[in-house]
Amino acid sequence: MLFNSLNFCLFLPLVFFLYWFVTHKSYKHQNILLLVASYFFYACWDYRFMFLLFFSTFLDYFTGLKMQEVSTKNQKKFWFWLSIAINLGFLGFFKYYNFFVTSFAESLAYLGFHVEVWTLQIILPVGISFYTFHGLSYVIDIYNEKITPERNFIDYAVFVSFFPLLVAGPIERATHLLPQIQRSRKFNYYQAVDGLRQILWGMFKKVVIADNCAEYANIIFNDAAHQSGSNLVVGALFFTFQIYGDFSGYSDIALGTARLFGIELLQNFSFPYFSRDIAEFWRRWHISLSSWFRDYLYIPLGGSKGGTWMKVRNTFIIFLVSGFWHGANWTFVVWGFLNALYFLPLLLTKSNRNHLGIVAAGSVLPSMRDVFRIGLTFSLTVFAWIFFRANSLTDALEYVSGICKPSLLSLPTILPYSIFGLLFFFILVEWLGRENQYALQRFGFKWPKPVRLSFYYGLLFLIFIFMGKEQVFIYFQF
Repeated sequence: MLFNSLNFCLFLPLVFFLYWFVTHKSYKHQNILLLVASYFFYACWDYRFMFLLFFSTFLDYFTGLKMQEVSTKNQKKFWFWLSIAINLGFLGFFKYYNFFVTSFAESLAYLGFHVEVWTLQIILPVGISFYTFHGLSYVIDIYNEKITPERNFIDYAVFVSFFPLLVAGPIERATHLLPQIQRSRKFNYYQAVDGLRQILWGMFKKVVIADNCAEYANIIFNDAAHQSGSNLVVGALFFTFQIYGDFSGYSDIALGTARLFGIELLQNFSFPYFSRDIAEFWRRWHISLSSWFRDYLYIPLGGSKGGTWMKVRNTFIIFLVSGFWHGANWTFVVWGFLNALYFLPLLLTKSNRNHLGIVAAGSVLPSMRDVFRIGLTFSLTVFAWIFFRANSLTDALEYVSGICKPSLLSLPTILPYSIFGLLFFFILVEWLGRENQYALQRFGFKWPKPVRLSFYYGLLFLIFIFMGKEQVFIYFQF
């Protein structure tokens, strides 16, 4: 069930009504409703993979209890590593089996050995990377004695499978979400209105920005060999805004939907394209994943406490793993490697935490220095996205070489001015709203109410105009 579908437009009000008008007297009844709704939501994708969600949920719930019950550290360690192995085993089988066997065969072929490999025609279960990481963080936190295991299975199952975040995050922590699930929730009108406003902006990002950019990005990337260098630059720019509008749009809809039920999810994006260096970009892009790798991989490896070599090693590990998390393709690994290279000068000069605040805070316009830094960081990001979008490493290298042709200096032949106009409007609203959690949170609050409402209705009109075929969110494939 897509957020941008008619089915969801019917599903959400029904669950909202039952939640606040039928089960409102008991948060336990509300949790049961949320769990049933979440399982139905997931089953609408492919009911055959429900057993994976059930199994993953029960495995980590049971492991948490066993780690608390055992009497020795070795027994605790056994249950911990058993859960880690099974979780990563399922994830690796469905997501990476074909990649590893074909890469192994290709490596042997380079050495002159030709082998037949057995690949599987399997569908990647939607959301498996996200709910697996929910469970992993829960088990790791129990092992490290940061939390105690949850004994109420319903509460734990809602934490893992809460439908707004189930298929594409944000990746929640038990320390943040479980306490909200375990307490009574009263309807808050202002929180609900704020949620609707965030859903509206998320839908605008997805339907108006991402889906329109996708149309032209696909045309150019799918026919890169016959495009001019300037057209290839335009294609890379379109994909840059496509993936941001698509994924941050999903996150806005997820956070806004959760607010309708009195639940606050972790912020997943914080205006990353206004970053002044790549370190700031990664503090603002897919925040829940970046912080997950920081807390559960980077810091356990030693973080930044060791010598220069250890810092460099850990940086490359976290970026390469992050790239590989996105998919079983060398393009994602190279994308991670590029970001590690971008990050390296900041690490070595100890300037990776120079920009912790909002750019040009309290000011309408940035300084020329900030403009230059934003432009440089954005350009590096656009280049890296080429590898993320390409179907293969060969395609990515051909795309880059195509940009370097003399035709780079020619005028692009693909210039949809209406889309550029929408992008200008989008960037303007994002810039003016950059000091809030999302762009529309306080945008236009000083306007007369009729003007502000007209602005909202204008966004709805644009969404309706551009609403066409239901487009799957990019991150569903991860």
